[in-house]
Amino acid sequence: MAKHLLSVLVENHAGVLSRVAGLFSRRGFNIDSLAVGVTEDPQISRMTIVVNGDDHIVEQVRKQLGKLIDVKMIKKLDDSESVSRELALIKVKADSSTRSEIVQIVEIFRGKIIDVSEASLTIEISGELGKIEALEDMIRPFGIKEIVRTGTIALERGNKEIIKE
Repeated sequence: MAKHLLSVLVENHAGVLSRVAGLFSRRGFNIDSLAVGVTEDPQISRMTIVVNGDDHIVEQVRKQLGKLIDVKMIKKLDDSESVSRELALIKVKADSSTRSEIVQIVEIFRGKIIDVSEASLTIEISGELGKIEALEDMIRPFGIKEIVRTGTIALERGNKEIIKE
């Protein structure tokens, strides 16, 4: 099954996220990733939803979302015509014998060390899902203490805008 990106514009007020999540739950759809934030218009929020499934499942998700009163627009984003990113913060065990090796790995992935303690480093990394997973795999042997990820966010490439379509 393939992963599909949906960009959804919704009214920015209390309860909208709960209604969207409830719809997925009631229909038995699984959300791989959900990121929500206000747009250039403070009355509108954008949800980027990653759904794992075939075209039929994605179409059912679109139809069900379209029935919600707070949903203003839904667009399936094509991988080749959009850019997507994710942010992760990773706390990894580090001592004086491993610290420099971890820092070198983070630099290769163009990440940042944002916190240092005697026993750990906290890494900030952003990029495509594969890049974040590759860094995670490389530092796992050192001992990941904690990890938090934003979920995928995405926009269409070029002059395309969801609002103007």
